[in-house]
Amino acid sequence: MTLKERITEDMKSCMRSGEKDRLGLIRMLLSAIKQREVDERIVLDDSQVLSVVEKMVKTRRESVVQFEAGNRPELAAKETAEIALLQAYLPTPFSAEELDAVIKAAIESSGATSMKDMGKVVACVKTAAAGRADMSAVSARVKALLTP
Repeated sequence: MTLKERITEDMKSCMRSGEKDRLGLIRMLLSAIKQREVDERIVLDDSQVLSVVEKMVKTRRESVVQFEAGNRPELAAKETAEIALLQAYLPTPFSAEELDAVIKAAIESSGATSMKDMGKVVACVKTAAAGRADMSAVSARVKALLTP
């Protein structure tokens, strides 16, 4: 079963059980997937669906920061709950040690020696850690490892 099919089945089960909040979020996710398929005139595979889910999680994390800064804890809590629901569709994230190992392997395979090579390293890590690591954290960690 593909990830898109799993999301569709979850939508059907939410409709049957009456989970309105989760149903609304899943419909929004399917809408984002469909929009990307229409825009690019393709059928998304699992990795592309993962990127849509990651984008939605990233947007909600940014919203949480803004809501907390604006003293709106109820809206921040809603966004945090949506993040938790969306993360159910993402693979288990890397631990710090696993992420460091992937980054170090990418540095070795790309032959990176300085900050000039950061783009190559991040590109290698992005393919290896698709959906399993926050790329802003990866970028910061790569920068720390490449800085003398």
